[in-house]
Amino acid sequence: MGWWLQTEDLPDPNNRIRVVGDKIHVDYTLNNTEAGDRLIHRWTSVLKSIPHSAKHVLPFSIYPRTHLPEQAVAHQCGTCRFGTDPQTSVLDLNCRTHDVNNLYVVDSSFFPSNSGANPTLTIMANALRVGDLIAERLK
Repeated sequence: MGWWLQTEDLPDPNNRIRVVGDKIHVDYTLNNTEAGDRLIHRWTSVLKSIPHSAKHVLPFSIYPRTHLPEQAVAHQCGTCRFGTDPQTSVLDLNCRTHDVNNLYVVDSSFFPSNSGANPTLTIMANALRVGDLIAERLK
């Protein structure tokens, strides 16, 4: 039986995507590795403690046990910071840009970090919340 274990990718103000000329650059430093190592160690201990179970845990699966490259991540989080200060954030608390009155961003880029689980339902819930705000604003 295979298990997928994943921890949160913590926010880091130095991690960012930038455009220089006609090239896209990804500045990323892996973090929260100690928590990931603790999780793997703890889950391995739990599996080994089950009566009549296999006493060996093999660190092999179709998925890598190491860090996935940034290119393999489906949801980019933290690329559009949100907050109340236009000097330190792109979006307000309702995902509207500070500079463009009718531009909203409702994908995962406003998340401060990746939760370690697929964020699609959270993205959908937030999009519905922002959609209701836009509909109310247009009345």
